[in-house]
Amino acid sequence: MSFGEEPAMKCLALLCLLLLLVGTATAAEGKRPMKLEDLFRFQRLSDPQISPDGSLVAYVVTTVNLEGNSSSSSIWLTPTGKGTPRQLTNTTKKDKHPRWSPNGKQILFESSRSGDSQLWVIDLAGGEARQLTTISTEAQSGLWSPDGKWIAFVSTVYPEYSDKPFKESDALNKKRKEDAEKNPVKAKVFSRLFFRHWDEYVEDKRKHLFVIPATGGEPKDATPGDRDASPTSDTFSAGDDFTFSPDSASLVFTAVPERDEAWSTNYDICRVPIAGGKIECLTSENKAADNAPRFSPDGQWLAYRAQRRAGFEADCWEIMVIRADGKGKPRSLTAGLDASADDFLWTPDSKAILFTAEQKAASAILGVALKGDGVYTVSTGHTNGSLSISRDGNSLAFTRVGMHQPIEIFTLRGPFVQENAGLPKLAAPTNISQSNVKVLDELDLPRPESVSVEGAGGTPMQMWVLKPPGFDAKKKYPLVYLVHGGPQGAWEDGWSYRWNPQIWAAQGYVVAMPNPRGSTGFGQKYVDEISGDWGGKCYDDLMAGVAWLEKQPYVDKERMASAGASFGGYMMNWFQGHTTKFKTLITHCGVYNFDSMYATTEELWFDEWEHGGLPWEKRDSYEKFSPHRYAKNFKTPMLIIHNDLDFRVPVSEGIQLFTTLQRLRVPSKMINFPDEGHWVSKPANSAYWHKEVFAWLAKYAPPGGR
Repeated sequence: MSFGEEPAMKCLALLCLLLLLVGTATAAEGKRPMKLEDLFRFQRLSDPQISPDGSLVAYVVTTVNLEGNSSSSSIWLTPTGKGTPRQLTNTTKKDKHPRWSPNGKQILFESSRSGDSQLWVIDLAGGEARQLTTISTEAQSGLWSPDGKWIAFVSTVYPEYSDKPFKESDALNKKRKEDAEKNPVKAKVFSRLFFRHWDEYVEDKRKHLFVIPATGGEPKDATPGDRDASPTSDTFSAGDDFTFSPDSASLVFTAVPERDEAWSTNYDICRVPIAGGKIECLTSENKAADNAPRFSPDGQWLAYRAQRRAGFEADCWEIMVIRADGKGKPRSLTAGLDASADDFLWTPDSKAILFTAEQKAASAILGVALKGDGVYTVSTGHTNGSLSISRDGNSLAFTRVGMHQPIEIFTLRGPFVQENAGLPKLAAPTNISQSNVKVLDELDLPRPESVSVEGAGGTPMQMWVLKPPGFDAKKKYPLVYLVHGGPQGAWEDGWSYRWNPQIWAAQGYVVAMPNPRGSTGFGQKYVDEISGDWGGKCYDDLMAGVAWLEKQPYVDKERMASAGASFGGYMMNWFQGHTTKFKTLITHCGVYNFDSMYATTEELWFDEWEHGGLPWEKRDSYEKFSPHRYAKNFKTPMLIIHNDLDFRVPVSEGIQLFTTLQRLRVPSKMINFPDEGHWVSKPANSAYWHKEVFAWLAKYAPPGGR
C-alpha cells in the first residue's frame, strides 16, 4: 500500500463505520414495545435432557394457540455442538418429560395423545412412537432403570385396591371412575384432610409407584397401601422425586408423611424392592423434610435434599450424602452455604455434585466436591435451572432465562469438578435452542436495573426497576409497584407468562419489583424475618422502596399503583388499610382474613408455622396482621381477582374483601374465573385477565410519560 492510497482507505473505512452505525440505529429504532399478543407467540421451553453420549439434548417445546384457547407440547432435539434443532414428536396434545434410555437409542416420554396421560417410547433411529402403558389411572413421570430393563412411573389410585393383582385393581379403579362420571349425584366424600391440592380434588386417592418391563407388559404397584409415594405438594418436589438403585433392584423415593400430612412436613426418603416387599424409611431420624434421592454413578453414595426445621416449608435445603445402603450418619455438603440447594445432580465420576441456588435475585450453578473445601461457582448470570449432564461429564445442559428473554436451552463445556488447582475458567454458555430469536428481534425489551434500598433497621433491600420502551429521562412516568408471592419467593432475573414485567412496562409504566424481608436468595435470616411479621418489617421494606422511587425524577408521584398475587395479593390488602400512596391497588388471590384462610386452605403447616401455632391458641398472631381488621381505613379503588379452583387461598378470601369494599362504597370490581386455580393459565383467560388489569390500571394511573 502506498502513502497516497492510505487516506482514501481511511475515508472508506470511516464511511463504512458510519453506515454500520446508522444501520444499527435504524434497526434499534425499528424495534417496538411488546404487545399482549407477543406473550402468546413465544415458544415455552422446559426440561432439557442431554443424551448419554453428550451429542444431543431433548427438551419440551410448548406452543400456545390463543384463538383456540389451547396449548400443545412436543419433544425437540438439538445438537450440543453445531446444528439445527428439529422436532422429534408432533401432536396437538401434550408430549413431555423426555428421558433417554441408558443406551441412548430411545426416549421415554409422557403424552396425552391417546386421550389421557400415558407413557410412550420413540426410537431415535426412526419410526412412530409406541404406547407403553394403558393404565386406567394414567401414568406420569416415567424413568428408566440403569440396566434399561425396567421403567417406573407414578399413578394416582384408590389404595384399597392396590394389594390386588394388577388387572383386578385396574378394573376396579376404572369402574369407580366411570361410575362417578355416570352418576347424576356429584357429591364428594372426604374422610381426612388434604382431600384437595392446589386446584383439584383428589379425595382419598394415593400416588403410587409402578414398575413395568421396558419392552411392555403388565405394571406392578411397587408401593401398595394408604400412603403417597410421590410428593402431593410442589413445595417438596425437586423434579424427579424417585430413582432406581444402581443395581436396578429397588426404588428409592420421596414419601409423603405417613400421618397428619395436611400439617406435617416430615417427607422422607424410602426404599422398596421392585419385586415387592416392605418399604424401608432411610431418613426417619429427621422430622423435617427430605426429598429428591440421587445415587452417585459409582453406586457408593445416595444424595438428597433435607431441611432441619419441622413444619417450615421455606427452611434452607441442604444437600446430604449417605452410604448407598442407607446405613451410617448423613453428612451435609452445603452446611456452610447460606442458600437453598434447588435442582442438583452428580458428576459422572461421582466426585462432585452440581446444583442451582438462588443468589441475590438470580440463580447460579454451583458445585460441591464429595471430598473438597466447600461450594464453588460453575456459572452465574440470570436464572439457571433443570441441570442435565453427559455421561463423560464434559457437557452440561440447562435452562437459562432473563427478564429480557424467555427460557432457552444452553450448554456449557466442562470440566465441572474443582480439583486442588481450582475450577478452570469456563467458556460462556451457548444458546443451542434459539427458539425465540425471531420474536425477540422485533421487540424493544429494556434491561432491568438492580438497585439497593435501605429497608427496615438499615437492612438493604434489592429492587429491580424496569423502565418503559422509549424511555425519556426528561419526562415523568406512572409507577406500578409489583409485590411477589410466597412470601418466601423472589423477583429473579427471570421471565413469567403470568406476571411478566415487560408487558407491564410496555403499557407505558415504570415497573418496580422489590425483594423485601422474606424474599429468598438473600440468606436464610432474611427469609425467616417474614414469619409472624407479615405486616411488619416486610411492609417497612416495601414503603422504603416506594420512598426511594418517589425521589426519582422520572416517577410521577400522582400516578402510582401497586399490584400483587398470593402473598403479593395479601400485601395489597394490607396496603388498603395502611397507606393511601397508591391511586389504585390490584389484588390477585390474596389472603384477607387469617382465620378463614386457616380453616379453608389445604396446607395447614404453612399457616401454623407463619403464626406460631393454631388460631385458637395464637389469637394475637392471627389477628395482628390480618387485613380485614383494618377495614375502617379502606379508601383506595381496588380490582380483585379470585378463582373458584384456588384451594391454596380459597375464593372466600376475595369475596369477603369485595363485600367489604362495596359496603364501604370504595370503588371496586371483582373478576372471578370459575375454571382457574391460584393462577390464570388458560390462554383466553390469561388474555382477558391482562386486558382487564391494564384497563383498570389506566383508569386510575394513566400510562405514558409527561
